[in-house]
Amino acid sequence: MKRILSKLYVQVLIAVILGAIVGVLVPDTAASLKPLGDAFIKLIKMLLAPVIFLTVVSGIARMESMKELGRVGFRALLYFEVVSTLALVVGLIVVDVFKPGAGMNIDVATLDTSSLATYTAAVKHDSFMDFVMNIIPDTIVDAFAKGNVLQILLFSILLGVALAQVGPRGKVFVDALDSLMQGMFRIVNMVMRLAPIGAFGAIAFTIGKYGFGSLFSLGKLMACVYLTCALFVIFVLGPICRYSGFSLWKFLRFIKEELFTVLGTSSSESVLPQMISKMEKAGVSKPVAGMIIPSGLTFNPDGQAIYYTIAAIFIAQATNTPLTLTDQLIVLAVLMFTSKGSAGVTGSGFIILAATLASLGTIPVAGMVLLLGVDRFMSEARAITNTIGNGVGTMAIAKWVGALDTAKMHRALNGEPEPVAQPQPVEKAPSSSTGLRPALGSVSQG
Repeated sequence: MKRILSKLYVQVLIAVILGAIVGVLVPDTAASLKPLGDAFIKLIKMLLAPVIFLTVVSGIARMESMKELGRVGFRALLYFEVVSTLALVVGLIVVDVFKPGAGMNIDVATLDTSSLATYTAAVKHDSFMDFVMNIIPDTIVDAFAKGNVLQILLFSILLGVALAQVGPRGKVFVDALDSLMQGMFRIVNMVMRLAPIGAFGAIAFTIGKYGFGSLFSLGKLMACVYLTCALFVIFVLGPICRYSGFSLWKFLRFIKEELFTVLGTSSSESVLPQMISKMEKAGVSKPVAGMIIPSGLTFNPDGQAIYYTIAAIFIAQATNTPLTLTDQLIVLAVLMFTSKGSAGVTGSGFIILAATLASLGTIPVAGMVLLLGVDRFMSEARAITNTIGNGVGTMAIAKWVGALDTAKMHRALNGEPEPVAQPQPVEKAPSSSTGLRPALGSVSQG
């Protein structure tokens, strides 16, 4: 029993249950526990910038061919666009079949939109070029100060490429970055021991503030979101896993600690450092894991994409806003671009949805008031789906570009220990170095 309770995912699960109980029994007290969850998220976000920077720079600096970097980036973007669009389509099909908003007959004029002010104030109508320009930081320090993932990723890639071109002269610096990275992951391990406290506070706050009553009033909408997420994971990500040579079930078991942490915190960003480490343990090369996991937060938000289509069409159904098939396809097309603005943070989906509806003009933004009470309850499904999709995508892309050690992958997913490396006799060592450096497909442990 003691051995089971020592496992982090078990502790997080217990904390989630206790948080829900506290939220039901003493809602006022539970609502005041929000700082516990916020503090844990802030600790994780504190580590994101250095972990991404160190992982990407040290990984790319040891790559043999810079052409591989461009090949990985192009295929990753292609994969992200295709899979996230599939998520949008699946969401659209489910909401059209089950029609969770039909029959509510909500009059938009009667809705109190004052509670939307916080979200609509954050809405930005950026063009595609604005999005591209925002990837380039004003200064390097600014990118790290604001914790902008894409800006940090851009600088890290450029520095990694530069160090790779420098060659042996940069080896001392790269080795120092490797050592610092090991220290950062030790800090991540320390912070993760606080995950049960963070999960307890976050769940207690959600239940205490919004209550289970809001769950029942919009239960059909929530059921659609959870059902669609499950269908997407099984019937879209499942075949991708099989094609990539591994079992979806084994992969879910492999990242169960991360999934339970996401369940408690409602944020896929809360496990980003651990996911990078887990992907390396599963045989993904360091530069690929360091690039795909952070960029997937923005470009591969599968759970968010599902939520966007269901929520948008739900509002139209609830407010009796007529939508033709052409209108729905336009919604889908717009979401293909606006969904890429998600960043893995709790609440970001609501802001992006507000921006999308405002740009469309056909579905009333005021209808989003209907979602306020249950948005937090649906964020768990979104965040968990985002995390699974990002992990599966990383494995699939690594397999696609030849950067996956399949033997190591099977050992990790089967729970087998790593083989102990036998030391080579000194007398048999070659007298001269071949000068080869690890290729992209090899796994560097730093």
